[in-house]
Amino acid sequence: MIEFLSPVSKKVIAHKEVLPEGVLGKKIETHTNTGELPDLKNVKFAILGILENRNDVNYIGETISLDDFRKAFYSLYPGNWSHDIIDIGNINKGETVQDTFFAVKTVVEALLKRNIIPLILGGSQDLLYAHYRAYDSHGSMINLANVDTKFDLGDAEKPINNKSFVGKIIIDKPYNLFNYSLLGYQSYFNAPEEIALMEKLYFDAYRLGEVTQDISVVEPILRDADIVTLDISAIKNAEMSYNNITSPNGFDGREICAISRYAGISNRVSSFGIYELKDFKNAETGAMLVAQILWYFIEGVNFRVQEGEFDNEKNYTTYKVPIDDEVLTFKKSNKTGRWWIELPFISGVNNKLKTPTLLPCTYGDYLSATNQEIPERWFKARRKNEV
Repeated sequence: MIEFLSPVSKKVIAHKEVLPEGVLGKKIETHTNTGELPDLKNVKFAILGILENRNDVNYIGETISLDDFRKAFYSLYPGNWSHDIIDIGNINKGETVQDTFFAVKTVVEALLKRNIIPLILGGSQDLLYAHYRAYDSHGSMINLANVDTKFDLGDAEKPINNKSFVGKIIIDKPYNLFNYSLLGYQSYFNAPEEIALMEKLYFDAYRLGEVTQDISVVEPILRDADIVTLDISAIKNAEMSYNNITSPNGFDGREICAISRYAGISNRVSSFGIYELKDFKNAETGAMLVAQILWYFIEGVNFRVQEGEFDNEKNYTTYKVPIDDEVLTFKKSNKTGRWWIELPFISGVNNKLKTPTLLPCTYGDYLSATNQEIPERWFKARRKNEV
């Protein structure tokens, strides 16, 4: 993968030298020389910049710089962390966008095979398509969670752009996507037919108000995700001092950092991406907030707790709730207090799961079931499994 990577800029390296001892910049191994990557042994996180934005529907030739972000992140102090971080530099624009996509897929796939979590800082969000394609050899169905204001389904029959990449992910072979979850969408930015299509596909979609009313609602979604990404426009303009964001509504800094920490705590999340980044020049607040979002994700990973085996009854308390003709089985971890609901294998149906599986849920889902209300995510997952 080294042939696709360019070093971190000399400005950032010079800035790193004058930072005080103990900050992240003094601890992170950095790609400084072309063709020479630092040792990847025992590394848990790899920062990867992708300087591609030509598929942005509003592209007029702008360039991307991640220097200010890196300066902000390097200036932060680490928590009580046990995992090493490396900055492997950037993937520059290829001769064509498809060349860039190939480079992204190759690099991310190589990191995943080493059990290194890619921390992606990308330009236009169509890059998520290449990010997702890096999982083609993963061997199992993929769950994708995206924090965004829009569904970005678009017209999948037309060339991909940053407003249609989700449609491409859904229809293009190989079909690896089991579930797509959108967190924080705003109805007035989305066509009614796209909202209806999300329902028809049994995907999860949570409006901004739902999430901000109780931020913990995202925890089971993120616990079940392999890929978590963020469109920077999901953050309200006032938080960012960043020209790329025009909406007065969105997540505030505290909310988006909480979501990022939930993503990190998830034992399943294996890559994290922040997209729609341009140039942070004259937007120091925005650069610092993005740095803190990444900090909270890394903090979450460092505090992951491995659950015990589900077939060992000592690890879990099981609750069975009869609803109509169904008996829903809930399991509560005796170690963490987290909840799951069993999604049964359906014999005689050519389903995607093939075996019974446990779907992360909340205590609120269990309470709803005791009031004879079937949890919506359980219903959607079962229906999708039958298709």
